[in-house]
Amino acid sequence: MLENTKINTFVALGDFLRQFSLDNNLRNPEIQNNDTFFDSFEALLELSQSHNGWFTKEQVCFAVNSWAEALTKSNLNQWLSNYDFSKITPKTVGLILAGNIPLVGFHDFLSVLISGHTVLVKTSSNDQHLIKFLAKYLIVAEPELANRITFTDGKLENFDAVIATGSNNTARYFEYYFKNKPSIIRKNRNSVAILNGNESHEDLVSLGEDIFRYFGLGCRNVSKLFVPKGYNFDAFFKAIFEYQDVIHYEKYSNNYDYNKAVFLMSNFKLLDNGFLTLKEDSSYSSPISSVFYENYDSLPDLINRLKKDEDQIQCFVSNGLTENSIAFGQTQKPQLWNYADNVDTLEFLISV
Repeated sequence: MLENTKINTFVALGDFLRQFSLDNNLRNPEIQNNDTFFDSFEALLELSQSHNGWFTKEQVCFAVNSWAEALTKSNLNQWLSNYDFSKITPKTVGLILAGNIPLVGFHDFLSVLISGHTVLVKTSSNDQHLIKFLAKYLIVAEPELANRITFTDGKLENFDAVIATGSNNTARYFEYYFKNKPSIIRKNRNSVAILNGNESHEDLVSLGEDIFRYFGLGCRNVSKLFVPKGYNFDAFFKAIFEYQDVIHYEKYSNNYDYNKAVFLMSNFKLLDNGFLTLKEDSSYSSPISSVFYENYDSLPDLINRLKKDEDQIQCFVSNGLTENSIAFGQTQKPQLWNYADNVDTLEFLISV
């Protein structure tokens, strides 16, 4: 399949997804295959929370809109312009996908197909409907893809390389099981924000987006704050009050009640605003409805520490306090060329 054909197929998918939003779905008569797919995708958005209680319509629509913004011809051309796919011999690449947030594995799926390989997908039971639907759309838009997309419910077999995402525990299994295959094995990571006390109210409101989007379930969600000694959290709590409605979601509320009770029974000191707890803790991984924090004396010393721990960190968020830091509110809006774990997926796919 010619590269332009592949690009145009994913652009068509982006155009299709652009019709859907939280408040109003607008059917565009010029969009390919709407008669076949529009109504059924609209129904899938409504049913997503019944498939996964964390996948509220708001969160699923955010993911869909993010992919609609990403899948434009200019974005795809910019992403692919630095790669040479001419020497690729098509292989079968197995994908073991996570299911913590909607469409979390779609970038790997896209990367395999756009590079010219065949994809063999094992979805998570927590997110198996959305990506399969998008695959069906792609196959109708470009029938040649029918022979290059396969989903399996069993273990992966007959593949040449693999990209697997899971926990630290499952990663050990993956590393053993796939030791004889070219692989990318992704483990647990978390994202951190560094504050210095000079952040504006708008900055801190945006930081709330990094914390609460997808209920904090993604590796790009901020789960840890670093603040200077003596930092006053009043401005932080005032800013994130805009996200108070999160407590009305039953699964989040249950986690808030449970984790707060566990902390209090253990006599931990907490800062609490009724829908989020802050706990001083050296770990990067906080439970749902809680964010850990640490005080720092010296910003250069903190940056040196974070560099040593970079294999545990997905995103650094700040007002430019660290190299390659992400602006507040942008962690869940990665570009196509922002790779998970800073591992270039396309370079890997070219090399297999």
